[in-house]
Amino acid sequence: MFMEETPLEVSLPLSVKPLASPFPSDCPGLLSDAMTDVPVDSAAAARTSAPEGLTLAEEEELRSELAKVEEEIGTLRQVLAAKERHCGELKRKLGLTPLDGLKQNLSKSWHDVQVSSAYVKTSEKLGEWNDKVTQSDLYLSASSTLEDWNEKLTQSEAYKKTQETLSQAGQKTSAALSNVGSVISRKLGDMRNSATFKSFEDRVGTIKTSIRANGLSDM
Repeated sequence: MFMEETPLEVSLPLSVKPLASPFPSDCPGLLSDAMTDVPVDSAAAARTSAPEGLTLAEEEELRSELAKVEEEIGTLRQVLAAKERHCGELKRKLGLTPLDGLKQNLSKSWHDVQVSSAYVKTSEKLGEWNDKVTQSDLYLSASSTLEDWNEKLTQSEAYKKTQETLSQAGQKTSAALSNVGSVISRKLGDMRNSATFKSFEDRVGTIKTSIRANGLSDM
């Protein structure tokens, strides 16, 4: 015999109810239709809310001014490009090379640097530092020490002997050159007084006399 199966009954302590829809059941597709029917402003969607402290009117005014400034910048760029082309044509007609322009720009830049407030302040600061250094105790002590060393050096026996040696060498060189000049002069005098030189002078005089006589006879 088989046992008769009895159905198992399970009772839930809590009842679960389905979530109620926010829209009535007789309005299908209401959510999608409502979303598609709403007009979307792309500019308003892209634009964030006004910055803190500005009203919408002030924001619109600033945006309008920004657009005008950007337009003016574009116009100025076009004018600048036209001026640069005209400047290049004038330089070409005047024969000015790019090197001349570079030299002029460098000169102008250096002049601008010299008259700039930073350069003037730096020069003044360097002057102040120089005054402080030259007036410092360390600098004065070093200068005094160098002067003492120089004085001791010039008063030393080695320095005096070296100076005397150089002086004597200079005197000997001058005397030697003077003696060479005297010897040369004496040799020339002896040569003029020699019989050979006198005979040569006589021959030259005879030739001159002959040439003059021949010239007078031909006239």
